[in-house]
Amino acid sequence: MKNFRGYKQSKLPKSDEAISQTDPGTFCGEYLRRYWHPVALTSEVSTTPLQIRILGEDLVIFKTTENKIGLVHKNCAHRRASLVYGKCEKKGIRCCYHGWLFAPDGEILETPGENPNSKSAAKLRKTFKLGAYPVFEFNGLVFAYMGPPENTPEFPHYDAFDTPEITRRPYRIEYNCNWIQVLDAIMDPVHTSFLHGQSSGIQFSKGFAEVGELEFFERGVQYLGCNTRRVDDHVWVRVNELILPNFTQAGSAFSADGTKTRYFGRSSFTRWVVPVDDNHCIALAWGNFGKRGDPMEYNTKEGCEKIEAGEIMDRTWEERQQRPGDTEAVEGMGSITAHKGEHLMPTDYGIMIYRRRIRKLIKSLKEGKEPPQPQHKKGDIIKTNGQDTVLRIPKRNIDDRKFIKSIGSAVMKLQFDAEKMSIKDRDRSIINQLKDIEKSGAI
Repeated sequence: MKNFRGYKQSKLPKSDEAISQTDPGTFCGEYLRRYWHPVALTSEVSTTPLQIRILGEDLVIFKTTENKIGLVHKNCAHRRASLVYGKCEKKGIRCCYHGWLFAPDGEILETPGENPNSKSAAKLRKTFKLGAYPVFEFNGLVFAYMGPPENTPEFPHYDAFDTPEITRRPYRIEYNCNWIQVLDAIMDPVHTSFLHGQSSGIQFSKGFAEVGELEFFERGVQYLGCNTRRVDDHVWVRVNELILPNFTQAGSAFSADGTKTRYFGRSSFTRWVVPVDDNHCIALAWGNFGKRGDPMEYNTKEGCEKIEAGEIMDRTWEERQQRPGDTEAVEGMGSITAHKGEHLMPTDYGIMIYRRRIRKLIKSLKEGKEPPQPQHKKGDIIKTNGQDTVLRIPKRNIDDRKFIKSIGSAVMKLQFDAEKMSIKDRDRSIINQLKDIEKSGAI
């Protein structure tokens, strides 16, 4: 009986509040507010106001009759009525209760119930604004900056926005758990072998079940997890990517299975994990389809769900229990996992280093130093590295695990060496060098 440890472990360990609490006034919330985040799909925004919650803040997003998008605090500045019941007009949104009209930037344009000569009303219109945030609509996603106005950064431009021969489909997935639990998965390449390749059967392709050789890279605010697998006579290099605070990419979900050559295929999704509050988050993303993404037949709502989590979202409890996907894995930890009860292993190194960096950036912000943006200087196109490469390189009469890891390292190096090139030249250079490696067998 002494071997049973339940009683001694009955008290739930604590969560890591420094990185999991994101509501207004929290240190991590202040850190996240220094960046642009997607907050809605363009298709969700119309002249019918929509209530949303981001970073623990209740907001209303709407479109004027002139197609200008506004993102404002939910409650009217007059008597706190909800603007989700407001009426969208040419210049802004009008409160249903007393008719006050607010511009997309929060300016009080009209207070119609008050005397036209009222000095107090005129003073309020001149000196006070409803809380509002700047927005930027791009390719089916609406982004917002919710930090100090004087520190508004340039909207980041990633090379993934311009990958040729790609069709992008915006999608939104809701998670009933803290944002860190969802973000962790991108820096956990091993989970794909077990959750998506063994525990729940084959959710993507058979090759995912192979446990590969891991290598992690920390490059400024970019974190990469490279998983190199042997699949018969082929070596499959798959790279997961996180750019702080919450931009994520990976290889394809369905285009690559490790059995056919593929040269620098790009990510199945371009994705941000955004806190709704401490107990919920959303993934807002594009599914990427075409020659260098996933197959066009997955360009559907259900296809994006499978790419995101391995399974569709609308399933019975029995289906979820028998074939869990990412949703079940991360939500099953609880709304906020007990981080202090984790036992992190060497395969969790990517999770350790990115969490550590976020803590350091939060500490620096508390001391008055603004966190770095993804782009090094204004106008930069941010080079990304999430990808799949499959090369036909049969086994040799040497330690194959060390051999395939050396191939993964070589692939990463040539990607890094080409970062200063233009997107077109970089892609061409990487692909040609990969073909040379495959042809010569020289690493």
